[in-house]
This record gives sequence, structure tokens and C-alpha cells, in this order.
Amino acid sequence: MERYGIVAHHYWGRPGGGQLVCAAAAYSLEKLGYRPVLASPVRIDVGRYPEWFGIDLSRYPVVEGRVRLRAFGLYLRLLVWRAVKKAVSRYGARLVFTDESTYGPIVGWLKKRGVRLVEYIHFPIEVMLREEFRGTGLYYGEDPYILERYSRFPMNVYFRVYLWLLPRFLRGNPFEAADAVLVNSRWTARVARMVYGEEPIVLNPPLPPTIPVAGRPRGFEERGLAVVMVGRFSEEKRYHWVVSQLAPRLVREVPGVRLYIFGSTGTPSARAYYRRVWRLAEEAGLRVSGRLDRDADVYLVENAPRRVIDEALESARAFLHATINEHWGIVVAEAMAHGTPVVVHKSGGAWSDLAEEGRRGLGYETVEEAVEALARLLTDEKTFRFYSERGVERVRDLTLDRFAERLGEVLKKIGAL
Repeated sequence: MERYGIVAHHYWGRPGGGQLVCAAAAYSLEKLGYRPVLASPVRIDVGRYPEWFGIDLSRYPVVEGRVRLRAFGLYLRLLVWRAVKKAVSRYGARLVFTDESTYGPIVGWLKKRGVRLVEYIHFPIEVMLREEFRGTGLYYGEDPYILERYSRFPMNVYFRVYLWLLPRFLRGNPFEAADAVLVNSRWTARVARMVYGEEPIVLNPPLPPTIPVAGRPRGFEERGLAVVMVGRFSEEKRYHWVVSQLAPRLVREVPGVRLYIFGSTGTPSARAYYRRVWRLAEEAGLRVSGRLDRDADVYLVENAPRRVIDEALESARAFLHATINEHWGIVVAEAMAHGTPVVVHKSGGAWSDLAEEGRRGLGYETVEEAVEALARLLTDEKTFRFYSERGVERVRDLTLDRFAERLGEVLKKIGAL
């Protein structure tokens, strides 16, 4: 008789960090003897997962809603519990893996049926809601990551309504609701301990199998005077800050340097942000191009094929990540896999677990520190070689099979294996 394990996520249809973790969980459950079932409150489309992540989910059964996502994606999180309940009932599953915290309405129902539940936390949302965390820099209205995206109308209304609804669906203390609580980084673990008073298990997301770790990455002289950034065109990536404040200083500090920003523009808001970044770069006096065959200071390349991004990463001397309080940072790990030294903000999981607080990557807090770090990597071969080698060493352990092994250890502890 097959053992079914539910993997629940609010929206499977884009190549984000949450989708990667849930895809890795489904792969792991099958390897550990379960038949994975994908659950979501909306239609599930995993057709591009082999392209995005190198993981094929097409053979797994799905439990999905009837609608396709058009807007209000954040609110879908409030409905995940319904998809979980439906999937558990249909398949008689005794295990649920979810990276959502909104399964509060069915906590008692799951326990009554003896279902083991594993919650994976990307970031404890409660820290934005509770007054005792005001002043920590993570409370709503204080976190730069949230401020960049949700501080202006109409997004501030959109997010405030979500926070107002959220307590009706939250599961309470996850250490009481779930059988195991996992987090993506040591930084997130510290925040979780502050919020819940208990220590979660750190399980770093894996590198997608489509990103091989370089055996012998290109050396300093084999690379150009270039800095690369990768990530969808959206406010929290802070490309506006990069082109208006950092890039003009960097061009003066390192003449001839080129900045390449690769990102998707699949939504109207992403297209609007792309145009804003272009305008800001021109206002800063930079030459801008959307094509790689033109001479420019800044290249804003939308929806580039993966091979083009990989070639850019392999050919650049530095990777810059501008997001503040990034919970993990899969693109940072991908850059390290190519042997490209990284420069990240001194916050979040990218700093704690990938750059390891300066041991495997450089960090910054001010624009001056960011420019200095990038200039060192661009002009000093010894610094470049040190962080290139240390970065590759760090990500060699972030394989999909190691993720499965570690998840298996967790399942054994809770009696699910």
C-alpha cells in the first residue's frame, strides 16, 4: 500500500525560493518511500520545473483549486489549509510538508487523524504583527524588505488587509502545531527563536540540479571587468538604489566596469519597475542598454535565457545582491557555484549562511562599503581568488540529495519513516 505525503504551497507557478523548496521536498519524499501529492488553492502548473530547477514533478498527483492566479497572490496563503484538508482526505495521507503558516483551521483535525506535519519557515510572519517586536527592524513598517515593496499606495493597503486577515488563519506556535519546524538559514532561526522561544532545525534550500558546482571556475584573468545581478525586476531587489547611488560611484572608482542586471518582467508591475530603473540610470548619467551587443555602463536585460545568465556569471569578477534581510538568497548560492565572488548586504540568510559573515563572501551596509567591496574583487586578483574558492567550497554541500538526506533524518525523529 502506497504511503502518500502532501506537499502544500500557495502558488506553484513561478521559479521562486518557496517553489524550489517544495519541489525539493516532493523529490525527497519520493526518495524516502512516499508518493508525493502536490496541493494548492489554485491551479498547479509544474511544466517548467525541469527547466527552472531540474526537478520533474509532472508524474505526481495534484489537488488544486479551479482558478488561475491573476492577482492577490498573497491572499492565496490564507486558503492553503483547504487544499491540505482536501488532499489528506482524498489520499489518506499521514504526512504533510508545507512552507505556509496558515493551516490554523485544521491543526486539531490533523492531530486527530495522526497526520505528521512538517512546517518549513522562510520567515516568521508574526514578527511583523506583534507589538513586542517594534524597534527590532523587522516589525511592519521597519523592515526595509517590506518597506521597499509595500510602503506606497495601493500596495500598502493590499498588505495591511492581508495582515489584518492573517491572525484568523495562523496556526499559533508552530512548535505546538507541527511535529517538526524547519527554517532556511541560521538568521531565520535566530528570528524564529526570538518569536517562538524554541530552536528550529536549519535546513538550507538546495541548489537546483540545473546549476552544477564548478570544478575549476574561470580565474581572474579569464573574466571581464564586470558585476552581475540576477533576480526578477521588483522593488525589494533594490535595483533603483544600485543604478542611482552605487553604479555612478563604482564607474568612477573602477573605470571601464560594466554592470549587468538580469531579471524577469512577466507582470505589469515588473515592467513598470524595469522602466523606472532604466530612467533612474539615465538620470544618473549612465549609458544604459537592454542588449548585450551594445556599449554601455549598465545592461538591463529582461527575461534572458538561462544559458546567457550562466555565461555572464562565469565571466564576471563579482556578484552583487542588494536585497536587505533576504531570508536565504538562492541566486547568491548560484553565483558561488560558478566561482563568482559575492557581495551581499550584512543581513539575512545570504550573509549568515552563504557569505558566512565575511568568511566566504564580502558584505556591506552603506553604499561606500558596497563600492569598496566590489572594487577589491574587480581589481585585486588575490581577493578575487580567495572568495571564489571559498564560495565554491560552501555550496558543494547544497545538493538536492543532501537536502533529501537531511529531511529524512527529520522524518525519522518524528516517526514518519
